[in-house]
Amino acid sequence: MTRSNTYKIGFLLFPGFPMACLTSMIEPLRAANEISKTETFEWVLVSEAREKVLASAGVSFEADIVLRSDLAVDCLILLAAPNSPFEAASTAGHLRGLARHGTTLGAVSGGVFPLTRSGVQVRDAISVHWCYAAAFEAEFPNTPTSDQVIEVSDTILTASGAAAAFDLSLQLIRTRLGEATATEVACWFQHPMMRTDDVRQSIPTISSVAKSEQSLPANVARVIDIYSAALSDPPRLSDVADAVGISPRQLERSFKKATGLNPSNYLRRMRMKAARQLVMYTNQSFTEIAEAVGYSSTSILKRYYTEVFGLSPREDRERINLFRVNGNVPVPAI
Repeated sequence: MTRSNTYKIGFLLFPGFPMACLTSMIEPLRAANEISKTETFEWVLVSEAREKVLASAGVSFEADIVLRSDLAVDCLILLAAPNSPFEAASTAGHLRGLARHGTTLGAVSGGVFPLTRSGVQVRDAISVHWCYAAAFEAEFPNTPTSDQVIEVSDTILTASGAAAAFDLSLQLIRTRLGEATATEVACWFQHPMMRTDDVRQSIPTISSVAKSEQSLPANVARVIDIYSAALSDPPRLSDVADAVGISPRQLERSFKKATGLNPSNYLRRMRMKAARQLVMYTNQSFTEIAEAVGYSSTSILKRYYTEVFGLSPREDRERINLFRVNGNVPVPAI
């Protein structure tokens, strides 16, 4: 193999990181090198301290090097659970230093949390997995986010999950080795399509009928978008119906046919999904969580939460704590 403008990527591993996100990025890069007969891509595993890092699946990885502010990489990707803490006080400073000196920073799945906590300037929207969206917005209300599978800018690379990490690697391959090589890599792994940064995440519906939001009728999907943007203070049904250009009665019928639920029950389920993210991935009080999803008391939250999930918010948080590792990191991560 020949060396051709080698692009070196570091993967900063935090305890509880999702292993699939790491392999989904490395394997396409390895294949690209083989197909092109070059060493275009190199990679190295990085940790805060030179020791083994346990992934969410219980598999340990030994880092090659320790994080420094002068780390010799072109790009550093953070892999973490959403609650991953900085084990070293210097970590945030090292990340900011790397960014100042031109290193491209990135994150996959829960890695967007420590990336943003580091204080690195985020000017462009970053991709946040739908199951972390409520928790991320609660912690970082001023950080721009998107529901695209990946987001690529000059300074920040983000992917929403493991499959999206594969797409992010394909983007890197396309940029450095061309469309043909990227397509061949995708075919090697039987990756069905190369998704770019204009493709939205597939989000499951709260429905016994439709499988994902992409399969819903346009007016129903629009209503869900309206509710998603205003869970704490949603508009009245009549106002929502006006916004999509149909009568409230038509909206009720369309919604029930498409999802199996009427709009008010669907909204309640959406609120519970958001509440559960806050229970699982933040340390917010139950009063704060109730307010965030539009309820005036914790008793209302508890009643609906228990109806949907079969246990109270407190019981759910205590159950999650049984599976947490040092630093209150939840396992598994996505």
